[in-house]
Amino acid sequence: MTSVTLTKGVESLESIIGAGLVRQGSAVLLGSVFLAAMSQITVPFFPVPMTLQTLAVMLIGLTLGFRLATLTVATYLVEGAIGLPVFAGFASGPAVFIGGTAGYLAGFLAAAAAMGFLVDRGAAKSWLGRIATLAVGEALIFGLGIAYLTYLYGFSKALEYGLYPFVAADLLKMLIAALLGTGILQGVSRYSSNRAG
Repeated sequence: MTSVTLTKGVESLESIIGAGLVRQGSAVLLGSVFLAAMSQITVPFFPVPMTLQTLAVMLIGLTLGFRLATLTVATYLVEGAIGLPVFAGFASGPAVFIGGTAGYLAGFLAAAAAMGFLVDRGAAKSWLGRIATLAVGEALIFGLGIAYLTYLYGFSKALEYGLYPFVAADLLKMLIAALLGTGILQGVSRYSSNRAG
């Protein structure tokens, strides 16, 4: 039976990426490209589309650790702000940051930072720990997203537009992120051990 407890080995990919600026910069850039690609897999709802962005953010937070996860999502946001078509539906530009998805974009950054922080402190070594870490990220994404939608439309509409359509899908994304994150970290752990051996 495969273990789902990471009591030994790497806690995040940062430990194997190393401290080199080029390697860390490459990891951040590749992470932002991954997030941009996942943003284009959408189901068009108004005013917030359903995308695989949250799955990407969960994987980034769960595997990269605080510093690289935060830098990755921040890079993605900067790319969109300066005009690169990285947001859902290939949107870009400053106007996105005052539209209906603005709170969720802020939530992505907060979630990546919080999940990475917890990962760095060993909170995600167990299956339960990973689920709890992902739940913190989800709470931040939806909390900030709904808060901004409440400002735009009122609380009841914010829940109608920004929470109810996404609950089931995001619970599934959490499970997928936990499974994929576990596989990634266990694979890197084995690779690191083999190299050291």
